[in-house]
Amino acid sequence: MRHHASRVISRFVVAVALLAFNAGAGFAQETHEGHDMSPDSAQPGPVITAGASGILLASVAAPGVNKRTLAEGYLTQPMVMAMLMTSGGRFIADLTLNFEGSTLERGELNAGVYGEGYVDRRHPHTLLHELVGTAVFPAGPARLSLTVGKGFVPFGTDDPMSRPFVKYPVNHHLAQLLERAMISGAAAYGPLALEAAAFNGDEPESPYDLPNYDRVGDSWSTRLSARTSAGVEVQGSFASVESPEHAIGGGLDHRKLSFSGRFESRGRYLLAEWARTKEREGGRSAFEFSSVLAEGSVDFGPVRIAARAERSERPEEERSLNAFRTNRPHSDLSIIGQTRWDIASVSVAAPLPSYRKIRFSSFIEVSTQKPSSLTTPAVFEPAAFYGEERLWSFSVGARLGTGMRHGRMGRYGVAANLDAHKGH
Repeated sequence: MRHHASRVISRFVVAVALLAFNAGAGFAQETHEGHDMSPDSAQPGPVITAGASGILLASVAAPGVNKRTLAEGYLTQPMVMAMLMTSGGRFIADLTLNFEGSTLERGELNAGVYGEGYVDRRHPHTLLHELVGTAVFPAGPARLSLTVGKGFVPFGTDDPMSRPFVKYPVNHHLAQLLERAMISGAAAYGPLALEAAAFNGDEPESPYDLPNYDRVGDSWSTRLSARTSAGVEVQGSFASVESPEHAIGGGLDHRKLSFSGRFESRGRYLLAEWARTKEREGGRSAFEFSSVLAEGSVDFGPVRIAARAERSERPEEERSLNAFRTNRPHSDLSIIGQTRWDIASVSVAAPLPSYRKIRFSSFIEVSTQKPSSLTTPAVFEPAAFYGEERLWSFSVGARLGTGMRHGRMGRYGVAANLDAHKGH
């Protein structure tokens, strides 16, 4: 019944999104690199912007499993986006639809990645990826905002979808919290912003799943950020997430920490982050997983070169007959080990000629991964499972988009625009 209702609601949302997209394409087509909500951005009336994007991707995993080289192709990250902003930027509504449930049902080859019943494949995100409304309130020298809806919880770093690489890092489920029904408030003063949110702990169970709204408020998070006019940003955040792996509750709870530093200016970008998740039962730690990641990119004219280094730990769970899937919900006894992944990746991207109003850019990504067991004796032996001690991944493809671009994903209200208010 729940999945049937989710599909009905999802179809309704698709219809609304298409209407918003058509309206936005005819009313305004702008670049959306963050909401400028300063008084100087006042418009004579509401503004609707809309856009669509996707990635044509071919990937090779060598080996993928049991010494087998796997090669697959997808349309990944297919999205429709729309934003409405009222005059003066006092209210903003964001909508993002993700159609990976149709194009990526079996998952995307991505060695080391795990979560939501997938392993070594990135899971498809939900159709209703983001639908939030944000109200902004001036309060003298401070600024306040309140966000309600389904979207990104104020925890950790930006969603990898808005970062230089197509392939996700292993730490996605350690370093971000997304697709939750939440109530989130933010307060900003000068370069500082403090965010806090209450949300549902359960992760989606399918691409057409909706949050368990009776669980909204069982989990919470907070994040403190500081950003300078030179493009430097630091953040620290904490989250208490109740039973994310078991939608009805009763599973292990997660306590999450994240610290990061970020720089972006004039075609240069750098991110360094540390994240840790403790899985707990009855106030006692059962498992602990940590991650260190650094990535950056430099623009040489129209060409962007990026590199990433990551060391992340993940749980190893009993797999089903499909080597890339695990049972959901899993039992605590299904965690049979812990693996550390050391990964180095490079990427080169360059724009292609546009066609009418469609933008194109090409990319090549190469990554090498070395998994090693942290459990002694090891039930899961990576070298025996994959057939090699070192793995390789190769990806090539093209990004395409039209209309607005969705910028950084993961912040709302005054927390998204610390530098936009400089001097106010």
